[in-house]
Amino acid sequence: MSKIKVTLKKSLIGRKKDHIGTAKALGLSKIGKSIEHNDTPQVRGMIKKIEYLLQVEEA
Repeated sequence: MSKIKVTLKKSLIGRKKDHIGTAKALGLSKIGKSIEHNDTPQVRGMIKKIEYLLQVEEA
C-alpha cells in the first residue's frame, strides 16, 4: 500500500473544533510536524477536510 506524508503548515488556533479534531486524529499537533499514513479513502477524506492547513506529499 502506498504512503502519503502529511505536514501541518498553518496554526490550529481559531479553527473550528471539528477541524482541530481532524488534525489531532491525523497525529498533527504542532506546525511543521510530519506524519506518514497509508493512502486509504478514510485518510484522504480527513486530508480533504483540512487541506488548507496541510502540505501533502507522496512518500
